[in-house]
Amino acid sequence: MLVKVFANLRQICGGVTVDIQPDGERVIDVLDKMIEMFPLLKDEIFTTEKELLPFVHVYVNGRNIIHLDDLQTKVEEKDQFALFPPVAGG
Repeated sequence: MLVKVFANLRQICGGVTVDIQPDGERVIDVLDKMIEMFPLLKDEIFTTEKELLPFVHVYVNGRNIIHLDDLQTKVEEKDQFALFPPVAGG
């Protein structure tokens, strides 16, 4: 599954997209595999309780997972998966 990453996550993950082969079929499985591959990612996206940090957003097929089943949202290989860190601007 190709995961698009944005902003400072591109430096951590080494590019705009990352090819992930998760050990399950949920968003949390994709993110766990990404952290296994890129350990620095953990503190950028998760709280100590393993919930997404405020303003970290995951989109599957253009829909924010908070409007689906959150981290338990099912994903398939063909899905579009995007991970956005908190971004400040003004």
